[in-house]
Amino acid sequence: MAKRDFYEVLGVTREASDEEIKKAYRKQAIKFHPDKNPHDKTAEDKFKELGHAYEVLSDPQKRSAYDQYGHDAFDPRARASAAGAGRGGGGFHDPMDIFNQFFGGGGGSVFEEMFSGGGDPNRAARGEDLRYDLEVTFEEAALGCDKELSVRKLDTCEECDGSGALPGAKRSICKTCQGRGAVVVDRGFIRLQQTCPSCRGEGQSIDKPCRACQGQGRRERNSKIKIHIPAGIDTGNRLRSRGNGQAGVKGGTFGDLFVFIHVKPHEFFQRDGDDLICEVPVSFPQAALGAEIEVPALESKTSIRIPPGTQPATTFRIKGKGIKNVEGHGVGDLLVRVSVEVPTKLNPEQRVKLEEFARTCDTSVNPRSSNFFEKAKNLFR
Repeated sequence: MAKRDFYEVLGVTREASDEEIKKAYRKQAIKFHPDKNPHDKTAEDKFKELGHAYEVLSDPQKRSAYDQYGHDAFDPRARASAAGAGRGGGGFHDPMDIFNQFFGGGGGSVFEEMFSGGGDPNRAARGEDLRYDLEVTFEEAALGCDKELSVRKLDTCEECDGSGALPGAKRSICKTCQGRGAVVVDRGFIRLQQTCPSCRGEGQSIDKPCRACQGQGRRERNSKIKIHIPAGIDTGNRLRSRGNGQAGVKGGTFGDLFVFIHVKPHEFFQRDGDDLICEVPVSFPQAALGAEIEVPALESKTSIRIPPGTQPATTFRIKGKGIKNVEGHGVGDLLVRVSVEVPTKLNPEQRVKLEEFARTCDTSVNPRSSNFFEKAKNLFR
């Protein structure tokens, strides 16, 4: 049976943010969990399907591979054509393991683990990932460049060096959560674990919190981040800048910055994969008599020879003058499409000569039009 689209499984759009994907998975995973639906094969299958979808869409590399190749990205038979499928390219993990990782479970019944307050509140937490939408020119995307981004994000507090406390401050166990960093809330037959509102998940309280960051250990500020835009990148591609996301809590590692590329349109060029398309106007005499014309290219000008009798929309291919493949698989071509211009204004001398030329025209001069009108006569007989 054909696999359903992972975005459809979670009920989100393809443009959904990481947070939207998390919320969608959380809501449906609880609904279809086996502990809540004993002996229900349909719910069990749905739970497994949700786990597979979330495993892929919650991982930036796997999601990128899925967006490009679909389910083939994780099919061992298609793996050769799905290069870059992300970590663990083939197969999936146990959906129950995914659920436990998502909700913080360890062993035994996942619902017991969810509500036991498990997890070490003193464990350093990784910072959140960030998204940045970057607009680049056509030339920058085609040839590659370096960019400096200005990103406002949470960074390690310089006053307390990320500890959240003033020098000499004392820490004590939070009285609300008894040091677990989480509290349990009853919602009918479901019990939910939530971050402790008193210590914000720290499990400890500080008698002298840092005034600069209010005890958070991190502060918001503008950061300058340099990234390299590889040649051949296109709209919809995204780059990962490791360690340039939000600062971690309690000295935890930084998250990553994901840069989504948007390429501005060009005045002359259009892109078709790695090929460039350029429409070049030529005069009627050039098309009729033949000529060598100069055409624009990405890095320099080039020229082509058009033969006598060249028709409008004729396309000429110049090898190796296109765009470098972003994955290093060669360079595309430049496709020059001829557009024959018709004069809009004629001086008296030009008009006389053109009328004289028109009188000399016969089937040998315009064989295509003569043949067309000869056939068209049959329509009215």
